[in-house]
Amino acid sequence: MIRKHALLPYVLIAPAFILFSLFVIAPVFQAAVFSLYRWNGLGPLADFRGVENFLFLAKNAIFRKALGHNLEIIAISLVIELPLALTVALVIGRAEFRLAVLFRTFFFLPYVLSEIITGVLWQFIYHPQYGLVRSVFAFLFPGTSAPTLLGNPGTVLGAIMAVIIWKYFGFHMSILIAGLQDIPKDIREAALIDGAGELQSIRYVVLPLLRPTIVVSAYFSIIGSLQVFDVVWAMGKGDPVNSAETMVTYLYKFGIQRLNIGFGSAVAVTIFAMCLFFSIAYNRLTAPREGK
Repeated sequence: MIRKHALLPYVLIAPAFILFSLFVIAPVFQAAVFSLYRWNGLGPLADFRGVENFLFLAKNAIFRKALGHNLEIIAISLVIELPLALTVALVIGRAEFRLAVLFRTFFFLPYVLSEIITGVLWQFIYHPQYGLVRSVFAFLFPGTSAPTLLGNPGTVLGAIMAVIIWKYFGFHMSILIAGLQDIPKDIREAALIDGAGELQSIRYVVLPLLRPTIVVSAYFSIIGSLQVFDVVWAMGKGDPVNSAETMVTYLYKFGIQRLNIGFGSAVAVTIFAMCLFFSIAYNRLTAPREGK
């Protein structure tokens, strides 16, 4: 009986572990092997290149540009999106806010839309001839033509970042509201009774207790920013002139579409290594506090 009970957890986890190994772990190692070859996806792996794909990637100006765009998206997400989501969460997360459910639903709806639908929708909104931006621009500046936000290399990345904030803002807001609901009301009430103001209560009581939730939200934001693809692809494939290129769109263009699977695998391994680094950093940051 003791042996059966000891083996039961392994029996239960075996199906999930097998599926995870087949569809996650095995492809990762497979991509690592492909990255060492020049291979078009057909025939045997014969043209061994070693780390040549990675060296070319490090020198490639377009990839460095794409990496810079991903870092910009991370910065915008952490500096604008998360503080905005936190502010709204503090407002509508209050028990006395009567329309909280309505506003939560309103802000969360964009996240429900698929990335492709979001990209196509905002393509119409940004369209300089019949989009919403044209109508607003014509109202504010009569007689002038609307800007081509997605056709101008100087504005396309900013326009896409605005869409990313609009889409994922509700997701982070929901995470933060869930964290706020886990904070005991007695603690905040005690702080207010002791003479702390509303802002002091938020700064010295709520935010420290909300720190693990904020870290989780930031982690999701960073990992998502490194892997962003669908919205960017649907809104112009990273063009014009690679002005909105990201690492994943670069992988798809120069690896998949051009049948350069070996080089594309090198890009994929690089992205995986960056995500793994941030995952390890997140675990190091949260594990000591969770263990206390």
